[in-house]
Amino acid sequence: MLLWLGEWLTQFHSGFGVVTYLTLRAIFSVGTALAVALILGPVVIRKLREYQIGQAIREVGPKSHLSKAGTPTMGGALILLSIALSTLLWGDLENRYVWLVLLVTLAFGAIGWVDDYRKVVEKNSRGLPGRWKYFWQSVLALIAGAYLFYSAQSPQETQLVVPFFKDVMPQLGLMFIVLTYFVVVGSSNAVNLTDGLDGLAIMPTVMVAAALGVCAYLAGNVNFADYLHIPYIADSGELAVFCAAIVGAGIGFLWFNTYPAQVFMGDVGSLALGAALGIVAVVIRQEIVLFIMGGIFVAETVSVILQVASFKMTGRRIFRMAPLHHHFELKGWPEPRVIVRFWIITIVLVLVGLATLKIR
Repeated sequence: MLLWLGEWLTQFHSGFGVVTYLTLRAIFSVGTALAVALILGPVVIRKLREYQIGQAIREVGPKSHLSKAGTPTMGGALILLSIALSTLLWGDLENRYVWLVLLVTLAFGAIGWVDDYRKVVEKNSRGLPGRWKYFWQSVLALIAGAYLFYSAQSPQETQLVVPFFKDVMPQLGLMFIVLTYFVVVGSSNAVNLTDGLDGLAIMPTVMVAAALGVCAYLAGNVNFADYLHIPYIADSGELAVFCAAIVGAGIGFLWFNTYPAQVFMGDVGSLALGAALGIVAVVIRQEIVLFIMGGIFVAETVSVILQVASFKMTGRRIFRMAPLHHHFELKGWPEPRVIVRFWIITIVLVLVGLATLKIR
């Protein structure tokens, strides 16, 4: 929106042309989303308390979590509002990728909102039944994948990029839609599983989003893409503004979500943020890099799969409790130690993921 205004104002003064610079708009996007989250945060938390939208804590979980009962949840709506406003203000609204990632994010947020509403407001412990949650996630991911496949304007847009090998980029064909499905749905549920401790999910999301923003900027620049031997995806650089909005909104939310949390994001936030990371990675052809950088999300998901499979097959559990962060809590690690150590691991994995862009 402000890009249009800036371009129009350049006829009166060339200084307004600064708004056309992608890097500057990305910086403004971070600041805008951060400001919105910090300003509206107290208002949202107060309203959630007034409507008694508080988190229910499972009796089977760590006993230290019982004190969190009643903490306002569904705070992810604040994150989505901040992301949407910042993206609409600073993004190029003629860019199809901007609309795609924004709509996918909000749509997955809507699924999470229904789930949270049924659990917290209607006091239905099941929330949105798993089969329906998975059904709608699948429908949205397949639609997004089909749109990207059939609207692709170059072969690079549907290739599989394998890190460390500059010449290994097989054409996926219709398997591109299948890959999109697994990446978007998988990352959405992975972030959802990780969101179990104060600030545990939001900070890795911020880090990965920042790195994906860098990747998007590089993929959208023909010179950088050629130098790094990564696919050039025309117009994908604009996703740097969207990723920057996630960074700003996430940091702003962390202000209230840090231990001890004043608000939880709920499924409305975690499902949406995971889908956002997934769809951005698909657009810029960095699904495997996302898998590396989001290693914490992967580990949390794998821990649940292994725990369930082991218990059904042998009647024994591998971990004291799944997801993985609860295992370490039950081993005696204080919650802040688990959180910060997971953050540190994410920093390392993000750096490894970024290194793959050059080491080929």
